[in-house]
Amino acid sequence: MSREAKRICDCSRIEDEAELLFECAELIFPWLSPSNLASVSSTCKTLHQISRIITTRRASDAARSFEMNPIPFINCVDDQPYFYFIYTRSQILGFTGSPPLAQQPWGFITSPTNIKRSLSSRPSSDTGSDQNPMRSISKMLELDSGCDCKSCSQSHQVKEVGESECCTCSTIRPELLDSSPETEMVMTECGPSCACGLDCEYRSTLRGISIRLTIVKDRRKGWGLHAAQFIRHGMFVCEYAGEVLTTEEARSRHQKYDELASISQFSSALLVVREHLPSRKACLRVNIDATRVGNVARFINHSCDGGNLSTVLVRNSGLLLPRLCFFASRDIQEGEELTFSYGDVRLRPNGLQCFCSSSGCFGVLPSEQT
Repeated sequence: MSREAKRICDCSRIEDEAELLFECAELIFPWLSPSNLASVSSTCKTLHQISRIITTRRASDAARSFEMNPIPFINCVDDQPYFYFIYTRSQILGFTGSPPLAQQPWGFITSPTNIKRSLSSRPSSDTGSDQNPMRSISKMLELDSGCDCKSCSQSHQVKEVGESECCTCSTIRPELLDSSPETEMVMTECGPSCACGLDCEYRSTLRGISIRLTIVKDRRKGWGLHAAQFIRHGMFVCEYAGEVLTTEEARSRHQKYDELASISQFSSALLVVREHLPSRKACLRVNIDATRVGNVARFINHSCDGGNLSTVLVRNSGLLLPRLCFFASRDIQEGEELTFSYGDVRLRPNGLQCFCSSSGCFGVLPSEQT
């Protein structure tokens, strides 16, 4: 074989090996954690290049293509390109020990739409495996009930002119956004068993995140969620999604998170939601942990002055538990950080330092008992 023929043969073999390597990487690399990805990256030059592509894609969209618009990470503070967590668009049942989703692909080399194709063949109990945002809520949290309206808004209009029919899910009260901070804001919407489609105006919080957002790192506060467009007063921003825990499990995790925070820069995202019953003598407690499994709402920081977001408990027909949703409490400018109040109780005077910089900052983050 001539030298030229041998060179051509070697080049062809190298190209075939490289193509095979890229195909294997596309199947395996998106599932790797940051530490494992870094280990593989140091193996050889080709794998290092592939790892850089994966890292770039991860930094470009924290929502892993599950939301309408990409939500990128922006970091001008250090060399951390993104924050790793499992993404869910809504509530899922949490369990003791490992999260229900231990892994999730993120960072495909080719089109990001591959994430939807690959997940479409997986069981519907897995987060993100269905484009209906309500499907990721466990069936154990659903009741087979809902309205039969084909057009809920038309049913509501019929009611207004004196007829008897009206959509039972149409008690939306956006005027609550202008109420005092002491007012418990609750509204109802259609749910997963309703006959109307996802374009129904009474599903404003069920279609996922439609506004443009970014996750920006601050030197003192860490990662925070920012508006990437003008957000009008009253607009829906996002839901606080994560694992729904029993109170016993929530307390157990809170203790572990406190231990981790005492020895490292670990920050948890465990939120306790309380809905007072009409009698006001009791309340429903819902524990939502977005520390390991959640959505971009986990990056919303605290503000002692209440911030620019209102928290509203949304009850959907057919769902046992309320959902905590965020609405703009005023006009929010592009580039402005999104914040809300974590609470007013501060049981530990030497708790975590608050960096909200508001005029009424207490200097310490809320530390209400879990």
